[in-house]
Amino acid sequence: MAKTDAEWKAELPPDVYRILRQKGTERAGTGEYDKFYPSASEGHFACRGCGMPLYSAASKFDSGCGWPAFDKCYANSVKIEVDSSLGMRRIEIMCKGCDGHLGHVFEGERLTPTNERHCVNSKSIKFVKAVPSGTSEAPVLKDA
Repeated sequence: MAKTDAEWKAELPPDVYRILRQKGTERAGTGEYDKFYPSASEGHFACRGCGMPLYSAASKFDSGCGWPAFDKCYANSVKIEVDSSLGMRRIEIMCKGCDGHLGHVFEGERLTPTNERHCVNSKSIKFVKAVPSGTSEAPVLKDA
């Protein structure tokens, strides 16, 4: 999705723009989806920037980290990039549809069978009351 920075700025509320386009983050425990656990049949989580389906409701779990956590994403919906911005190596996750910053993915914590925790900003996503058809889910780091 090719938009100029000015177009994104005009379209998104300032707090969402800061996170999605400038790689910001919201304070832990403050996001609207941190403690929101819909049933698998209720819907999915999509990118707030472009609407691309990213995560099923079934993939969301309580990691205790203070941000919405998911253990897998819809295939071909999320891309990764190494982030060394804070003097440490982290893996950034971004929407494949619009390059919007979602958060970071962590591995090796053994919290779920996929061994991944997608730590996502609530302001990067929106809950959609529909289950997308023809989607499969997979860990994002399986080929990394």
